[in-house]
Amino acid sequence: MSDKLYIFDTTLRDGEQSPGASMTREEKMRIAKALEHMRVDVIEAGFPVASPGDFESVSSVAGSIRDSVVCGLARALDKDIDTAAEALKAAPAFRIHTFLATSPIHMREKLRMEPDQVVEQAVRAVKRARNYTDNVEFSPEDAGRSDPEFLCRVLENVIDAGANTVNIPDTVGYNMPLQFGELIRYLIENTPNSDKAVFSVHCHNDLGLAVANSLSAVVNGARQVECTINGLGERAGNAALEEVVMAVRTRQDIFPCDTTLDTTQIVNCSKLVSNITGFPVQPNKSIVGANAFAHESGIHQDGVLKSRETYEIMRAEDVGWHNNRMVLGKHSGRNAFKARLAEMGIVFDKEEELNAAFSRFKDLADKKHEIYDEDLSALVADAIHNAQQERINLISMRAYSETGEMPTASVTLSIDGEEKHADASGGGPVDATFKAIEAIVNSGCDLQLYSVNNITTGTDSQGEVTVRVDKNGRVINGQGADTDIVVASAKAYINALNKVMENCERTHPQV
Repeated sequence: MSDKLYIFDTTLRDGEQSPGASMTREEKMRIAKALEHMRVDVIEAGFPVASPGDFESVSSVAGSIRDSVVCGLARALDKDIDTAAEALKAAPAFRIHTFLATSPIHMREKLRMEPDQVVEQAVRAVKRARNYTDNVEFSPEDAGRSDPEFLCRVLENVIDAGANTVNIPDTVGYNMPLQFGELIRYLIENTPNSDKAVFSVHCHNDLGLAVANSLSAVVNGARQVECTINGLGERAGNAALEEVVMAVRTRQDIFPCDTTLDTTQIVNCSKLVSNITGFPVQPNKSIVGANAFAHESGIHQDGVLKSRETYEIMRAEDVGWHNNRMVLGKHSGRNAFKARLAEMGIVFDKEEELNAAFSRFKDLADKKHEIYDEDLSALVADAIHNAQQERINLISMRAYSETGEMPTASVTLSIDGEEKHADASGGGPVDATFKAIEAIVNSGCDLQLYSVNNITTGTDSQGEVTVRVDKNGRVINGQGADTDIVVASAKAYINALNKVMENCERTHPQV
């Protein structure tokens, strides 16, 4: 059995299925580059048949990634598989990942197929995928609630058909760690040709057990884990990459394998995904939370000062945290700025995006004396948004608030090149600003979430605003950052409205 544990990252596919987490092609490219820089083995770039936008995103990632395998998801249908192959063809190494449900409830209620038909269609799908690549993965969807004997039959047949990775998903997060580990061991021991494929797992976090189930599977023979940055994903999310990787790395006395990831890139990747999706990382989140290596208790502080190992089982530096995070100031030059971003895994493909980011850095340096990595991540995202040809752009705004008076806002936008202006009042300056924007755009969106987080510390910190809007059942996030939180709020709302106006419809892969 291999002593390498393969990491299959599905942030760009399953992670994107979180309500409001849809990403643009450019955002997917930035995350893919960061994953490649971290040396992730397989990057699942998307579900190519879902929409033209998904196809283009997968194609772009496939054409740009050189050091990781690029994967596309496909249902066990000819059209899905052919479309995935077309989207992936530019990649030096690519994988087609096809799936079909095998649990009694899915076969009966969703597929309306008999078990023999499921086996036949799964085999046909794998054989079709093998026409395009010798790297094929098959997933029996809802394997965690499937009959183990039937699973062995399905796996034996798809491995014979050419699948060299078989993935066992706990699709609805139903399994317990002991149970799931025993399932993996049973499948490996009772599938006659199990030695011809890598066994993988894909666990969901509905009961908070995705990481525990994944690790139990590894102990019992799985050698690939499908996971996402920050545990992003549908419903309660997926297994968190950073937790799986560091658990295996830290407890080599338990796990007979290890990954080849550059773990010093974990924190940068986490911040990038959080910034792009607008899903903040909770402070007490393991590995990547702001408090993950913080000590307040006097006893803990005393112990750590005497010997770090008394209360820390990992080094903060090993996952990308470092003490001296202030890197740049207003006298820093363009090359220093570019070099620091490269260290963070941020590389610009377009010169105009770098120029826009550097210009915003200089503006920020005039407002803030100390510039931190978190500031850089936020201003890069802001610069890229503004460098793109968006239909709505903020030209100017003014908000007024005084005790005992009704707050007001005055906003000027450019919509498709035409300037429009509106004034509005509201319960606060942000409410007034949003109403002024709506008076111009008339989007008809329902605001579901408004959240403000400080990017660093201090009263001069940038505020990072996330808004979530619903437009006819389509949920979209918008982000904006500025030292003025009212301006940041306007940027976030406009960012969401631009995504609404793109109107890219996606097909859910499990429908």
